Amino acid sequence: MHQGPFSLLQSLQLRAMNFTKSGILGCLTLMLFANFLMAQEIKLEYGEDQIALNQLFTITLTVENERLQNYSPFPEIDGLLKRGTSSSTSTSFINGQMTSKQSITQNYQATREGTIVIPPFEMVVNGKTIKSQGKTIKVSPPAQQQQQNNTSPFSNDPFEEFFGRRRQPSEFMDVEANAFLALTTDKSEVYVGEGFTTTLAFYVSEENRAELRFYDLGKQITDIVKEIKPNTCWEENFNIDNISGEPITINNKAYTQYKIYQAAYYPLNKEDIKFPSIGLKLIKYKVAKNPSFFGRNRQEDFETFYSKPKEVKVKELPPHPLKNQVAIGNYQLAEKISARDLNTGESFNYSFNVLGEGNISAIEKPIIPQTSDFDFYDPNTQQNITRSAGKVKGTKTFSYYGIPNEPGEYELGDYFYWIFFNPEKEAYDTLRSRQRLVVTGESRKNEYIQSTDLGAFYNGIEFEDNQLTSLEKGPFLQIFANIFALVILVLTGIIMFRK
Repeated sequence: MHQGPFSLLQSLQLRAMNFTKSGILGCLTLMLFANFLMAQEIKLEYGEDQIALNQLFTITLTVENERLQNYSPFPEIDGLLKRGTSSSTSTSFINGQMTSKQSITQNYQATREGTIVIPPFEMVVNGKTIKSQGKTIKVSPPAQQQQQNNTSPFSNDPFEEFFGRRRQPSEFMDVEANAFLALTTDKSEVYVGEGFTTTLAFYVSEENRAELRFYDLGKQITDIVKEIKPNTCWEENFNIDNISGEPITINNKAYTQYKIYQAAYYPLNKEDIKFPSIGLKLIKYKVAKNPSFFGRNRQEDFETFYSKPKEVKVKELPPHPLKNQVAIGNYQLAEKISARDLNTGESFNYSFNVLGEGNISAIEKPIIPQTSDFDFYDPNTQQNITRSAGKVKGTKTFSYYGIPNEPGEYELGDYFYWIFFNPEKEAYDTLRSRQRLVVTGESRKNEYIQSTDLGAFYNGIEFEDNQLTSLEKGPFLQIFANIFALVILVLTGIIMFRK
């Protein structure tokens, strides 16, 4: 088919965009392209202007260098029916620079031939309003699938007509990637209940020359987590939402670290934790042996990187009467009390705050000894957990309500104390209250007895005779009982004999 000057000019422009690493035009294009990638952008793109009745028309929403969190529905178009959506996510890093792109494509099926007008519409994406101009497309009769032949794919290339010759297909060669995948832990041996942080990350050397991109990362991470997570551990997931590169030095060599997954694990028993080898599939591009001004200078390929297996030893806690009940971590105590000088019967509030690094969720309330000196009520509990910098820290607060019953001076440490195991010191430790209460006033024991209802049995005491009565009634009662039993036996014998 003959192409006019405008179509030929469009083809020239498209070909010029593929120019890489040679010529002034190519350098300018690369510079503009790099600046474009670093900017956050949300855009809507239409498919082809002309489609057959049995072909799909598309509208694609693309978010670059920003996470696609939410978006409003694609428009309803007269003459087109929605036929499902598809999505794609790509993350690439070249020479330490990382870019990301996430796309959602809405497919439409034409219901008739002819001209279909798509009016202007708006979509709300990540809280921003994106406007799209209208478009007119032409729908032709159903297209018949053409059979492939062995002719050159460039037989209808305008450049072939323009230059009067055919180009030879490019040959591509593999470029070795200076990168690796690693699963690491901050501890190689822990006690039962002691936390350790596990990190799965991809490392790219600053000397890397291979162009790499993450591939279908969301699905891969879901499968990876299932392989990594031990069944015998409590998990605190760091929930990495945005994968960004961080400079790091390994064996005096500079790398960029991309954390894919990170969590703190707390073993529930003495079974050792064994992490298998994990695979991560990436897109890696082959490069043309003889780059040309026009044409493809790279070819998409795949490579899977594997981590090494990892094992963490788990050991028993030292002997202690409460070793199966205590929490493990590095904790401190913070207290708060509403008053230290009280009268009997006067209430007070007391907060016992355990703060530090460890499994905050597993911390139990202090066990208060039984006492008649105070009335202590079950506490309200509140916890705050922070997961950052590879550590799990937080606070667990137990808020008590108490009433003193007896006057005197009291050390709250005799009632409020909490035992835990410190893995850094490898010893048991106790957080004990340092508050001192001074209670004045009358004892509430008599008040307590008077306020207690002894029940209906005692309510009729004042109406009863106060004379003593002997429980022994003499031998008459016993004789009567014996005669009655003998008569019953005789009657039973007579009845049995007659029968």
